Amino acid sequence: MADYEIGDINLAEAGRNRINWNEGDMPVLLGIRERFTKERPLKGMRLSVCLHITAKTAALVRTLAAGGAEVMLVASNPLSTQDDVAASLVAHDEIPVYGIRGESVDTFRRHVAIALDAKPHLLCDDGADLTSALLQRGLNPGLMPLGATEETTAGVKRFNAMEAQGVLPFPVIAVNESRTKHMFDNRYGTGQSAIDGIIRATNLLLAGRTIVVAGYGWCGRGVASRAAGLGAKVIVTEVNPVKALEAAMDGFRVMPMSQAVREADIIIAVTGNHTVVGAEQFADLKDGAVLANAGHFNVEIDVAALEALAVDKTQPRTHVTSYHMADGRQFHLLGEGRLVNLVAGEGHPPAVMDMSFANQALAAEVLARNAGSMAKIVHRLPDSADTLIATLKLKAMGIRLDVLTGAQDNYLHSWQEGT
Repeated sequence: MADYEIGDINLAEAGRNRINWNEGDMPVLLGIRERFTKERPLKGMRLSVCLHITAKTAALVRTLAAGGAEVMLVASNPLSTQDDVAASLVAHDEIPVYGIRGESVDTFRRHVAIALDAKPHLLCDDGADLTSALLQRGLNPGLMPLGATEETTAGVKRFNAMEAQGVLPFPVIAVNESRTKHMFDNRYGTGQSAIDGIIRATNLLLAGRTIVVAGYGWCGRGVASRAAGLGAKVIVTEVNPVKALEAAMDGFRVMPMSQAVREADIIIAVTGNHTVVGAEQFADLKDGAVLANAGHFNVEIDVAALEALAVDKTQPRTHVTSYHMADGRQFHLLGEGRLVNLVAGEGHPPAVMDMSFANQALAAEVLARNAGSMAKIVHRLPDSADTLIATLKLKAMGIRLDVLTGAQDNYLHSWQEGT
């Protein structure tokens, strides 16, 4: 049995059942696993994976192992680990796992250090946590990984900053920039799972309530559309004029957060930035407002400011902390300000993560096959990977496409015809 540090090994059978259920809705990734089993493109590679330890991630890790990699998995968030999944990976797949639901920040950082101490050839990163820790501990050229993949918008921003500052130590494939990742995972995955997490945490009826969505990127689009579909009155806050215009034309009210907090029953932050809701906003925040974060890092809602302002706090439900102000108002923070969809829910549906993790598996293969020949910049997977994944997904869904005729194809590649 592999080395590990998990919550309870006795949960392994329940974890295997959860993994099997999720893999039943991940046909694209399983197709890649079948090919990996035959070709073994990752043979001889040590791969340290820092992702949310969920059943969907287990499907990815098992695929990477099928490709020949020696895989180690550590949690990318202290509150998102599914302990039964961690137990199953250890007991049934002999994969080293380091993650315990509710672990301290110090334990989380120690687990990240363990992943780096394994001397990985490749990193599978989430929020650039592994790479950031590697840079902070100091670089050893003899032990430098060959490259990394990155799952999230927040992580891609950090890797772009590393590249701009000239400190990116190896090539990185920004999985999040693939269309079959961000267009579907961020919009449909976050849209559904964030709302699901809020409902599970609070049991509130969303219909008729005013929900403020901070940020109108792919995640914000998804959250806003799902909230509106459940009957909520949606307000969007933005700093980007093009995205704000898009939100307005999609039928949502757009206003500054300073104005929106006066009406908000629920605020959902999906900006990827810090202090979206802080002391300045708390001064005018509506009594009884619910605060939720669906961004990667727990910095969008200023929890420290809430702690400082509150005269008391209670926990009326498992994932709800109520902060009581001196003037009698109270605000309800969900999941300690961490990712509400993974703290209070199960994260994205497997049908969405099927495409996201198919991109991850292909990115790891690209890095392994091109080791030493890729520039130390942030790369995207080629469009052919998106086309392949979309084609496989459509086939699994039983959807057929039209095919261009020869004449149509010629017309699209010519300039002579026209009026």
